[in-house]
Amino acid sequence: MTVNGLHSRVMLLLCFVSTTAGNTFAFTEEPSERAVKADGYCSRVLRAQSNRKEGNNEFRLRVEGDPESYHPGSTYRVTVTASSPSYFRGFTLIALKEGTEGDKDEDYAGNFQIIDEEETQFMTNCPPAVTESTPRRRTSIQVFWTAPPSGSSCVILKASIVQKRIIYFQDEGSLTKRMCEKGRLLPLLDCCACGTAKYRVTFYGNWSEKIHPKDYPRRANHWSAIIGASHSKNYVLWEYGGFASEGVKQVAELGSPVKMEEEIRQKGDEVLTVIKMKAQWPAWQPLNVRAAPSAEFSVDRTRHLMSFLTMLGPSPDWNVGLSAEDLCTKECGWAQKVVQDLIPWDAGTDGGVTYESPNKPTVTQDKIRPLTSLDHPQSPFYDPEGGAITPVARVVVERIARKGEQCNIVPDNVDDIVADIAQEEKEEDDTPETCIYSNWSPWSACSSATCETGKRMRQRMLKAQLDLSVPCPHTQDFEPCMGPGCSDEDASTCMMSEWITWSPCSVSCGLGTRSRERYVKQFPEDGSVCTLPTEETENCVVNEECFPSSCLVTEWGEWDVCSATCGLGMKRRERMVKMPPADGSICGAEVLEVEKCMMPECHTIPCLLTPWSDWSDCSVTCGKGLRTRQRMLKSPVELGECTEELEQVEKCMLPECPIDCVMSEWTEWSECNKSCGKGHTIRTRIVTLEPQFGGDPCPETIQRKKCKLRKCNQGQGRAEIASEHPGCKMRPWSNWTECTKLCGGGIQERLMTVKQRFKTAQLSSCKDRKEIRACNVHPC
Repeated sequence: MTVNGLHSRVMLLLCFVSTTAGNTFAFTEEPSERAVKADGYCSRVLRAQSNRKEGNNEFRLRVEGDPESYHPGSTYRVTVTASSPSYFRGFTLIALKEGTEGDKDEDYAGNFQIIDEEETQFMTNCPPAVTESTPRRRTSIQVFWTAPPSGSSCVILKASIVQKRIIYFQDEGSLTKRMCEKGRLLPLLDCCACGTAKYRVTFYGNWSEKIHPKDYPRRANHWSAIIGASHSKNYVLWEYGGFASEGVKQVAELGSPVKMEEEIRQKGDEVLTVIKMKAQWPAWQPLNVRAAPSAEFSVDRTRHLMSFLTMLGPSPDWNVGLSAEDLCTKECGWAQKVVQDLIPWDAGTDGGVTYESPNKPTVTQDKIRPLTSLDHPQSPFYDPEGGAITPVARVVVERIARKGEQCNIVPDNVDDIVADIAQEEKEEDDTPETCIYSNWSPWSACSSATCETGKRMRQRMLKAQLDLSVPCPHTQDFEPCMGPGCSDEDASTCMMSEWITWSPCSVSCGLGTRSRERYVKQFPEDGSVCTLPTEETENCVVNEECFPSSCLVTEWGEWDVCSATCGLGMKRRERMVKMPPADGSICGAEVLEVEKCMMPECHTIPCLLTPWSDWSDCSVTCGKGLRTRQRMLKSPVELGECTEELEQVEKCMLPECPIDCVMSEWTEWSECNKSCGKGHTIRTRIVTLEPQFGGDPCPETIQRKKCKLRKCNQGQGRAEIASEHPGCKMRPWSNWTECTKLCGGGIQERLMTVKQRFKTAQLSSCKDRKEIRACNVHPC
């Protein structure tokens, strides 16, 4: 990530200010002040004073993944929680650059995003801020915060909350967190160290089904060949916020380091050492089965940075690696050890979201960015809580040697002093105990190239003078020497390192070449030139047939572990098709090799098991269920009791089960709506549970049937319409009542009551009347 100049520090101040049920906090303002700009109101929020409370640990602010640094433009989940039985009522969040008052637009850093609109909203009078939607008791809140762009340097996350009264938290504590921009706390400075240093980088893959179980690709998981370099600050292999080169793209998508190595070697003097390690198939094996891959490289004053990358495969374009790791210390020395846990990053060239997503090239290339646990629900690293991605690898860079005069006057640490003293030649000299020197440098070449006597020189550096009143003797040493082959003893032997692994073949099809390198660990004692080769080249063949019908495949991966733990078993190795035949035909190259393997005699192992079977189908066809898998005991029982489990059970989840509509019981039939003649009666029922997930729909909610009473007397119907009846004087019909339901079938009724009963009237024929009718029969 390129950094231009020193960056301004940024503070993200999460100020929680709100209203509580029994204790109101507000800003007193006249009506005319409500027209003031929103950012002016924000600044007044920040300047608001209240009772302060320090050292309280009931509340905690947490940033997704608990990072110590942030990646520019990345989005993080920010939560504030209260430990039981504590709670808080309201909050306000504001992101500010340090030292500003919040009264200008440029004072704000990053952006907030609402997660739950019922919980949070943007503040009306201060648009950059987020506050509660309604004041109530709560034990946690969460929002998204997108980090500012590159160059914003350090950020402080600081919170204060409203409980029964306003509580402000100070610059330290559980509600304060400081983060700085990833990898760019300071711009890269010129290195002031002297001489050179030799390092060993070791890559420990930790990407396995046990640690990263979601959608883990069992068949073809691997790490591609590692490619990198020690280089100057003028060359960038890859960086967060930058765009992937063609070489990075080929590593990220195909696992091929050929183009990347070509780009590195084209940089000439900007690169000191090309770093290469072989691919690992499968991605993880115990260290007692397969040693972690490593490589050695050198750095000097101008080329003191180290970068590398490797593809996590299969994947769309995901990698891990280091970018411009500076091995030069500010004390003008060389770092002793660097340990980094690695999470995957996206090269921005493919839009896939799962390990084995089909190719989906990005229309416009995106910038390189780290993956997060909130990228996509289908991502194998997805976590709805926004937790940190468990690292998939660890890299260890250790210093193994230093050459030439070392100019740092301050030792790296006490252990370094002791190590240097222990390695010095034990010579009798007049060196005071108060003088601490570095190791002697290697002897220079002899000044004589013949058998005539010449001289050679070595140097050491004064690292510490514990008593300034006691002088420290010489830092240079000379001795006589002769040209190569003239000394009595064989002092012209070179000490060489082991060969570094072979590079990938120079061609993707047919006959090509590959090379490997080593370096001189110790020059001859007599100062002669070392003539042993430091590089080897040999021919290699990849995809022997170079025709349109041939396909491009990777090199073979490592052999799997033997299928048997004792006796005779099988082992296999795989390679992948990188590019199918150009003519569209089927690739005929072998991608799987199997051979026999022999393990110790089985009688020495009392617990010999078959591999686990595949998981059974889920025990249910919908909803939550269980699934199982088994393995069998192969070794005879006589060899001893086997305590290993033979069956495993885990939960499984299928789509939700359909839920049918549930109805209440029918009501009793109503009275006939007529007192004589033909009429009708109804009954109803209601929906007690609506159908879900494709369940059966709801049936009718109202039924009607005819009813027939005695025949009406002549003129009786007309009399009823006129609200009259023989022997009675009736009141008019009342209005229809409100429908008992808004939809799904309800009932309305109306009444006609007796106003006056004559003496001649029959009791049975002179009584109140009631009519019922259906209403709102449309479905809900």
